[in-house]
Amino acid sequence: MASSSLISDTQSWKDLKAHVEDIKKTHLRDLLTDDKRCQSMLLEFDDILLDYSRQQATPETIQKLLKLAEAASLKENINRMYSGEHINSTENRSVLHVALRASRDAVIQSDGKNVVPEVWKVLDKIQEFSERVRNGSWVGATGKTLKDVVAIGIGGSFLGPLFVHTALQTDPEAIESARGRQLRFLANVDPIDVARNITGLNPETTLVVVVSKTFTTAETMLNARTLREWISSALGPSAVAKHMVAVSTNLTLVEKFGIDPNNAFAFWDWVGGRYSVCSAVGVLPLSLQYGFSAIEKFLSGASSIDQHFYSQTIESNIPVLLGLLSIWNVSFLGYPARAILPYSQALEKLAPHIQQVSMESNGKGVSIDGVPLPFEAGEIDFGEPGTNGQHSFYQLIHQGRVIPCDFIGVVKSQQPVFLKGEVVSNHDELMSNFFAQPDALAYGKTADQLQKENVSPHLIPHKTFSGNRPSLSLLLPSLKAYNIGQLLAIYEHRIAVEGFIWGINSFDQWGVELGKSLATQVRKQLNASRTKGEPVQGFNFSTTTMLNRYLQASSDIPADLPTALPKI
Repeated sequence: MASSSLISDTQSWKDLKAHVEDIKKTHLRDLLTDDKRCQSMLLEFDDILLDYSRQQATPETIQKLLKLAEAASLKENINRMYSGEHINSTENRSVLHVALRASRDAVIQSDGKNVVPEVWKVLDKIQEFSERVRNGSWVGATGKTLKDVVAIGIGGSFLGPLFVHTALQTDPEAIESARGRQLRFLANVDPIDVARNITGLNPETTLVVVVSKTFTTAETMLNARTLREWISSALGPSAVAKHMVAVSTNLTLVEKFGIDPNNAFAFWDWVGGRYSVCSAVGVLPLSLQYGFSAIEKFLSGASSIDQHFYSQTIESNIPVLLGLLSIWNVSFLGYPARAILPYSQALEKLAPHIQQVSMESNGKGVSIDGVPLPFEAGEIDFGEPGTNGQHSFYQLIHQGRVIPCDFIGVVKSQQPVFLKGEVVSNHDELMSNFFAQPDALAYGKTADQLQKENVSPHLIPHKTFSGNRPSLSLLLPSLKAYNIGQLLAIYEHRIAVEGFIWGINSFDQWGVELGKSLATQVRKQLNASRTKGEPVQGFNFSTTTMLNRYLQASSDIPADLPTALPKI
């Protein structure tokens, strides 16, 4: 495609647009009677089973989507990513999160240099450091073992590591390796988050990991200064060097902050924040909690999907097919949202993480060449573990708006429970819902069925389910560190596929900048008003009114701020 052309100009896109009318004539309850079609929509890799037969699609639809992938040069774009080309053109960067979990002998180039040895140099440093902390050879300022870790970071420096940590917390192997240890994440600049994170912790036994590539992120650095004060006020300023480490590339600011640069763990500008959980951003705090060997298995799982994504043909490629189906739902069928529904409480932080990875990556209105898009790109992602979500928002997805759903199930529970006399185990009860809900969405319930059940006529409209609501099911064999890595990589690559085909840059995030720059103006105004009594000016009427109300109602805050830490 020429640099200024759009995917929507291609014949493949137009063919899919025309095909929508054919699909509107079908219903999933009819499509699901075709066993041959359903068989063609099953895909297995490394004991992961994908079933997308409940998508509003026929084999013809899939073929047209595969032709769209060809028109968008999908395979070439994947190769460009893996070869280290600067596909993040607005920031002139490679996109190489796959290098973060590559095997030690792999070769992945960026700017003519194999980056894998650098990655493993940092991983080896993390292994050595985390083992010293865990075995007690690295101790705090008073000689006590550091058994508690607070990781300070926001956005991609927080959501990914939190997802993995939450998923591992109930894994038997991880429980054993984490015994006696705590890992907490401080992200929000709200002082309540600070209070919650230090409650019950002793500075003498706490290690703080400050995660900021530039060491300038406003929220992260204010939280870091707050915990530095918490440590210093209890143990003295010199204790900071024993109780705080950094994940950053700005060694000058790390040292100026009071952290020994030798205790800074690097990552690179080819690692996007939301794709950084496999870098020191996630690997350091997670290794401190669970041990490096457990996190190495997580990296290995992600790497298995990386290799599948890179080497497998597009028609048998899990992330590719998932990405194509998302494009079909968003850009052709007009469904703007996607529900992520893991039937495992251990995956409760999956949806918040993917929400960021997806919406920050693909929430774009122009092509990678700056051309306004004549179609909608990106999805509104949300989710909640089953069965909790069933008692929350499933009403809407069954009888309200059509929202394509990702159902994620696990064959073997991390924590099986069996009760004598019960019909099924607790996990079987959970999985009964995992298997039933996609069919309920697909088939629905007709007025004729309700009449045969002798439902009162006035209730029939309220109890009718239209069905024909698309979903897909992903069944994992278990939820060990390896599988968690696989699941992460599947979603990361799916999102990249969508971006490649839409022709957008999935690896920049200029949309987060404007609000931050405007917040700087407000910060200056608050300081000037509190310290010098200057009137609020330079804002619109609404903001001026709200600022004045806030300043008046919080006038008890002293102009010369004394140090005061949370009282919990």
